[in-house]
Amino acid sequence: MNPMPRFDACIGIDYSGAATAERGLTGLRVYEATAGGPITEIRPTPSGRQHWSRRALAAWLETRLLTDDRVLVGIDHGFAFPGAWFDAHGVARDWDVFLDDFCRHWPTDQPDTPVESIRRGECGDGLARLGNARWRRHTEHPVGAKSVFHFDVPGSVAKSTHAGLPWINRLRHRLGPRLHAWPFDGWSIPADRSAIAEIYPSLWAADYPRDGRTADQQDAYSVARALQAADQNHQLDACLEPTLDATTAAAAAYEGWILGVTGV
Repeated sequence: MNPMPRFDACIGIDYSGAATAERGLTGLRVYEATAGGPITEIRPTPSGRQHWSRRALAAWLETRLLTDDRVLVGIDHGFAFPGAWFDAHGVARDWDVFLDDFCRHWPTDQPDTPVESIRRGECGDGLARLGNARWRRHTEHPVGAKSVFHFDVPGSVAKSTHAGLPWINRLRHRLGPRLHAWPFDGWSIPADRSAIAEIYPSLWAADYPRDGRTADQQDAYSVARALQAADQNHQLDACLEPTLDATTAAAAAYEGWILGVTGV
């Protein structure tokens, strides 16, 4: 008999770092695939006539992860920075230390605090924690992903990363051990845990017909569908435990890893 899927639901989130945490954003899209069930777009109102803000999405996600369901969430932005950044700023190579340090300097979850305002030095202290667009994490090389510091270019996740990290930190503090942050809490996810992971929609978006969805919808949809399929086909373990050399695996402990990148 084939084993049951590990997760009751898989969620794909195509993120956006535009505007402020309170603004509804057309580029912020969420799809959920239940185990053996349909894939649906989740909207902030039953009518579907409004768009998610980052603040509203974080509140919904916290509530969703407090249920008894085992949920795997894939989010389209970086979860950490390259090793060169840690060295340049003297920050310990520890993910929890990194998140708290980042939030002190880049408080993009605060009201009326867009990423651009901090980049211009108008608020926060982000100028003391800048990065270089040439710095890349180990996981970005195999898929050609842009640096988390490569702002103002198409396909970059720099703004989304700087806008999204405080919400990841908030989930971590509020949900504690019931939420497994992959791979920072370990490559293997305990059977009774929900989990969050960084994803790269380009790995899967072309595998599924668009069927009238926007590019942002397609990215979120394809992530939810691909994670659901991998779980149902029992291929998820290969994604969760990629084949890495010792140096790369050690770096991933604080730089993070993109789910679906299975080797270097």
